[in-house]
Amino acid sequence: MGEHSRYTVGQKAPNDGEYMEIGDHAVHMGINNPKHIYLKKGEHFPENTNDDRVWVKKDHAVTH
Repeated sequence: MGEHSRYTVGQKAPNDGEYMEIGDHAVHMGINNPKHIYLKKGEHFPENTNDDRVWVKKDHAVTH
């Protein structure tokens, strides 16, 4: 069973690392200056800039 790759507010970080917010449909909508955060395993994800965004681990983010 694989690890989730998209996280929402209140979920716990599965691993230490840098996370960034992306649009829920990132391929179709670009985000200027997305938030970047560093979380340790077990810390909770903060609020997103808006409800259409989710957190992803930076090295897994889809960027165009």
